[in-house]
Amino acid sequence: MTISADAQELAALRSLSAAIGSDPHLTQAAGGNTSLKAGDTLWIKASGTWLKDALIADIMVPVGIPPLLDAIERRDPAAEQPQAFTVGALNARGLRPSIETTVHALMPQRIVLHVHCVETISLAVQADCEAEAARRLDGHQWAYVPYRRPGLPLAQGIAERLRPGVDILILGNHGLVVAAETVAAADMLLRRVTRLLARPPRRVAEPDIAALTARAGDSDYRLPADVEAHAVAIDPESCRMASGGSLYPDHVIFLGEGSVVARPDEGVKRVIERCGAAPVAILFPGLGVLMRGDAGAGADAMQRCLSDVTARIDVSAKLNYLTAAENDELINWDAEKYRQKLNAGGS
Repeated sequence: MTISADAQELAALRSLSAAIGSDPHLTQAAGGNTSLKAGDTLWIKASGTWLKDALIADIMVPVGIPPLLDAIERRDPAAEQPQAFTVGALNARGLRPSIETTVHALMPQRIVLHVHCVETISLAVQADCEAEAARRLDGHQWAYVPYRRPGLPLAQGIAERLRPGVDILILGNHGLVVAAETVAAADMLLRRVTRLLARPPRRVAEPDIAALTARAGDSDYRLPADVEAHAVAIDPESCRMASGGSLYPDHVIFLGEGSVVARPDEGVKRVIERCGAAPVAILFPGLGVLMRGDAGAGADAMQRCLSDVTARIDVSAKLNYLTAAENDELINWDAEKYRQKLNAGGS
């Protein structure tokens, strides 16, 4: 490919990235990432940046593909630090590559899209995910990858499952990867897969704003940014699912482990006393959700995501929650601490 052709595809990828990042059903906050391979260089979204900003900010960072692939193959811990593989001459701002750069490097296709779409996550948390995906994606070249922490562990899990021709990955408790040789083809594949995996959400009543305001009292807790975020507390089945623990990594990063559900007649102060700390979000069954006053845009986005995901899960499904060890490794992971710092104030 010529340099001009690479530049044209990168421009097209920026446009698609902005569209993906503006759709809360496809990705939320700083989650998700896109990439383009130009020769031996991988242009990928920088850690902590938002896909929706792709047209107004420099969010793509260049990474050398051969040395990164070599590190993955050797199981070198250096692969956990993709910033060590950036092409300095093309990275004037010193951006740090996405923590999921290894995923993009492993896929042989030129364009890779990794999204945290609610249609996929709602299926990827179910114990029967692989069987259900096989039914829905019949005729497509796809692979299921059981949950592993993003970074080198996930890369190794993908390497074990990747076969020639595979252009769709369902990542357990995580999300979706689609890949193609052009941006247009990747866009079409993404639309097709999300349509095939789609399930209608359960409908719920409106939040009880007056009751929530009373429960907040004189605390700094507030209503979530999106009215859709209340659904997880209003719908009994969704609330039950959320109360069981953490379902996917970004929930842990932005909201903490699991969900805090208020007991009958508890207000914010009583919940804080019981928990010994002020949770980022509190679910009030049948009423709605309250967010801590200092919760950033990322937390708001992920609280809505929880509603969107749980509303689509089969009520009879057995769910795979992240274990205590998996929660802990996310909370104490340096790469995620970096992303949390960047997103403390929002986009």
